[in-house]
Amino acid sequence: MSIQAPLLGPKDFEFPAIMLSGYVDHGMYLHFRNCLSSAPQQGLVVVEIATLGGDPEIARMMGEDIRFHSDLYPDRRLVFLGKTAVYSAGVTFMSFFAAENRYLARGTRLMIHERIITRDIHLEGPLSTCIASLKATLHEIEASIAIQNEGFANLILGSQVSMEELLNRAPENWYLEANEAQALGLIAAVI
Repeated sequence: MSIQAPLLGPKDFEFPAIMLSGYVDHGMYLHFRNCLSSAPQQGLVVVEIATLGGDPEIARMMGEDIRFHSDLYPDRRLVFLGKTAVYSAGVTFMSFFAAENRYLARGTRLMIHERIITRDIHLEGPLSTCIASLKATLHEIEASIAIQNEGFANLILGSQVSMEELLNRAPENWYLEANEAQALGLIAAVI
């Protein structure tokens, strides 16, 4: 039997230990790591973010750091606070927090979509080489879909959103307002 974490209120979010905004990229990751390493090892640690998206692999690295540090310091509660816009890679990052540790500020929008690839394939040379190039691209797409779906499964764990519904909505960019995300069980509360 797991113990439900206590619901937090506005005062708990007054001084976030980690504040992130902008494009999810290597610069954000370095800032995040610096803040995480100096954050308290006990008690509440709020990670605030506003982003229109970015690199999903950087978001996954940040998320893995959250997962690792949650195990490393069990007396510390890492909590996500999304503000204004949490799009794409921001939602990927959010998926690494348990739903009971996800909060959104009033009026915040989430945007969930599939990973995107832009690739020109140029075929030239022996036919067997052409087949290998095509298969390599296909394998990259298949691996990316598997990684994407792992993140989707984490995002909807314990919510009222089914994987089928998410996979149907994601190709068209699914926008959710904070109260809708709470009603679906994707977040704990709206602050």
